[in-house]
Amino acid sequence: MKASVGDRLIVESIHRGRAGRIGIVVALYHTDGSPPYLVRWLDEERETLCFFPGPDARVEHYWERFPESP
Repeated sequence: MKASVGDRLIVESIHRGRAGRIGIVVALYHTDGSPPYLVRWLDEERETLCFFPGPDARVEHYWERFPESP
């Protein structure tokens, strides 16, 4: 998994009846975009300092959401 600052990190819930989580990658620890990431979670307005995504996570790249942005 590779991400850039501004990408969304979407973590699906593995528990029935529980919502997944969506966060924004706000910083990278590696220049190649590999984990871990500093993630700001939208549901709690807090940041996770060192997030390693599991198999239930996926990246939605910023350029996919806003293809005409510079």
